[in-house]
Parts: sequence; structure tokens; C-alpha cells
Amino acid sequence: MKRRAVAAAVATIALLILAVTACSPGQRVDLGDEVAGNLIAAISGEPDQLDPHKTTAYFSFEVLENVFDTLVEPDENLEMRPALAQSWDVSPDQLSWTFHLRRGITFHDGSPFTADDVVYSYRRIMDEKLANVDKFSAVADVAAPDPHTVVVHLDRPTPNLLTNLGGFKGMAIVSRRNVESGQIATHPIGTGPFSFLAQKSGDSITLKANPSYWDGPPPISGVTFRFISEPSTALSALQAGEVDWTDSVPTQRVAQLREDDSITLAVTASNDYWYLALNEARQPWNDVRVRQAIAYGVDRAAIVAATSYGTATANQLAIPEGNPWYTPYDHYRYDLDTAQRLLDEAGVDDVDLDLLVTTEYPETVTAAQIIADNLAPLGITVSIRTVDFATWLDEQNTGNFDMLMMGWLGNIDPDDFYYAQHHSQGTSNAQKFSDPEVDRLLDAGRVETDRQARGALYDEAATLIADKVSYIFLYNPSVIQAWTPELTGYQARRDAAVRFRTADLGRGQKR
Repeated sequence: MKRRAVAAAVATIALLILAVTACSPGQRVDLGDEVAGNLIAAISGEPDQLDPHKTTAYFSFEVLENVFDTLVEPDENLEMRPALAQSWDVSPDQLSWTFHLRRGITFHDGSPFTADDVVYSYRRIMDEKLANVDKFSAVADVAAPDPHTVVVHLDRPTPNLLTNLGGFKGMAIVSRRNVESGQIATHPIGTGPFSFLAQKSGDSITLKANPSYWDGPPPISGVTFRFISEPSTALSALQAGEVDWTDSVPTQRVAQLREDDSITLAVTASNDYWYLALNEARQPWNDVRVRQAIAYGVDRAAIVAATSYGTATANQLAIPEGNPWYTPYDHYRYDLDTAQRLLDEAGVDDVDLDLLVTTEYPETVTAAQIIADNLAPLGITVSIRTVDFATWLDEQNTGNFDMLMMGWLGNIDPDDFYYAQHHSQGTSNAQKFSDPEVDRLLDAGRVETDRQARGALYDEAATLIADKVSYIFLYNPSVIQAWTPELTGYQARRDAAVRFRTADLGRGQKR
């Protein structure tokens, strides 16, 4: 998750120069001739690990998108197309999907890719109940009748199976040897366009081009991801020619950067959303009236202005307008009187609220300050707890929070927006929301093959999720990226997947 961070502007030119001097990618450790000519990409945080089946961090997937493949994958229009599987057939009852694999593909260590690797990868997620196990909720069995064929047997029709299997690299096909050696989290081996070369903790990860990639070798020799948490520093490094690409762009600079010919700027509407979640395992947040009071007490317009400078769109549901699955909803206007009435009805007077945010997504810190000011007149004292992202994940997973802010990124199908987060058995339901009718609707949406009927199910589910405040949805951001004009063959995507497989710098000089 998540990205496209916004932070407070640096106070003076002198301070900015000091920051760039201290954090400039040009000062980083030289990994040798193997990275000469690499594309240098500045990302705003360090991956927590590199096992695609276990991580949920967007920083990890920025790297892993370039290392691993899935059976199918979304194109630029988010339609699923062949990847490791070159074609597939569906049985008349829609309960058996047969995938025909490409031949001659090898992992980065030279071992052959076969159907057994697909079965192993999927069984690993299912048997160990890893981060994306919910994607297999309808899967009865996965089999490999021969080395080039995979059959997925379902216990019910699953209209979004392709999206589940290939929507993002959390469903990557991994190497059994890489997993069983215990190295996958620190030295991943995939079949993707780039192979892992080296990592320097706190500094960078370097990949090298895979000359045997099934879709053709990348034009560039490799990619070095450098971790620059301050957006102003990353932008300055790009403008100075020290990095070639970044998605850490200060949103307050976007209007100015549109006129800057020294860089290429992309502001692309996304399917991402940012939200607040209240821990319903704790009092008084288990009372829907108190959650509704918070929803009325938060000024979305002020949050959008402070975090995105007009590049995002306030929304009270997850799915943005313009998406074919969009549901209109405008219930929670900023209304302190209504918020106070709900708190009075619930018998809540002065109360403390622990708000968990992370430095690696500075928009959460910025928003938290506004939320604290918003809720103070209601007698709610917000204690902002700012931690690194690894700690944020631990605290979320253990339920050690009253409220947290984060984003869901790279969504495609409506199931991606709602099931894992709001179903009682959802794998990312950290807020412990449980509603039988929401469960019924989300379960039904997973098997309904009629597009119109499926849309009606998600309209109803989304409305209930907002009414009962499983999340307080805030806004849909844009994907904001910038790169050197020398970089060609790269496209900013609505799902924010960072793919450098076709990128070309058109130069061969050493750095």
C-alpha cells in the first residue's frame, strides 16, 4: 500500500540544500560497474521485506513488480491479459479454468518454470493462510496435469478470478527452492524482467536486467531503487540529474511543475483511496454512533487541500467517480452539531483517541494534525502516534490503535475495494468490523456473473459499509510521478504498478 507522499515544505532554501546534500543519491554507496547505466528510481520508503506472498507494503511491491510475474496481468486499461499463461479456457459451468503456460521460461537462477511452480505458489498462500489467501476463497483445488498446464477448480463461479490471480504481485509465482532456503524475503528469485542484485539497508535495492525475459530483455541494464523519504529532496535530486524517476513528488509543487520542461510530470487518476479506521474492538469505537460522529467531525475538504493541493478528490466511498463500479454517496458532510448529538446519544463525553500514522506516508501525518483540530471541539483529544511503517504494520496487525490512517492501492475489481477490508473474515479487517448483511452482499458479489446484478450488490454493500462506518473514506488520490525527459517507454498507470520492463534511458554513460 500505498506512496505519492506529501510533506510540509522545507522552510528555507538553505535547509533544502542541506537536505539534498545529506540525502543526495549521488552520495550513496557505489555498488560497482554492475549498476553502470542503471535507471535510478527514488521511492519514499524501504521495503519491509521482499517475499511477495507475505508483504503488504507498497514500497515492497514497487520493487517486486519488476522481479516477479503472475499467470495473467492487467494492461494499461486494467484489463487482464496473458503473462506466464499464454491462454486459458473456462468450462461451461465456470468451475474449471485451464491455463496454458508459456514454454522455455526460467527463473533468475536458471531453473525451469513449470506448472508445479504455480501449484506450489498457490498452495503456499492457501495452506499458510498468507496475506492474499482471501483471493482463493472459491478455489477447491489447483492441479498440474502436465508441466505446461494448470487447472484451477472452483467450488462456485468466480467472475473476478483473473483479477484475483494477476491483479498485483502479491499473487506472484515464486521458486520453491528460494522459499525453502529462507532467502526469499531478502534475496527474491522470480521470472520477471529484472533479477535481484543487492540491497543496502536504509539506502537502496539494485536489480539487473534479465536477458532471458519471456517478453524480451529490458532496454536498460538495471534499476536501482533509492530510499528518499523527503519528497522535496527526491524532486531536487531528479532536477539535479541524480535520479531518473520518482513517485515522491511534493503535491504543493505540482502546479508549478506542469510548466517545468526539465522533467516529465504525470498526474494520473487512480483507483486508490485513503481512509480512517476506528478499532471496533475497543470502547467507545464499537458504538456505531460514535464512529458516525467522527465521520461527521472530519473535514475532508481541509484534508484534501492540505495533503494533495487539489490533486485528489474527496470521496465518502472507496471507488472513484468515473470508475464503472462507482456508487454515489454523500452522507457525511462536515457537521459538528450532528457529531455532538451522536456523541451525546452514545453517552460519550471527553475521550482520548490514539491516532496511528507513519512517517513513510507523510500525508497521514499531515491529515492527523487536521483531524486533531477537527475533533477537539467535540471533546475528543487526539494523540498522534507517528511511527515507522514496519511498526505501523505491527501495531495494525495486533490491534494496538484507536484509529489509523492508510491507503488501499492498486485496486481493480470491486472485490478488491471491499472484501478483505470489510468482510467479517477479511484478511485486512484490522478494525474488526462485522455485519451479517455486508458479509452476505460481499459473498454474493464474488459469485454473481451478471454484470448489472453484481453492480447492484456492491452498491448496497458499499452504502452499508459507509453507513455503519467500517472505514471513514477520505479521498481518491492521483498517481503522481516525475522522470527525466530522457526516459522513454515508461507509463504511469492507474493501478500505480511501477513497471520498468520497457523503460529506456537512451544513454549508456556510467554513473
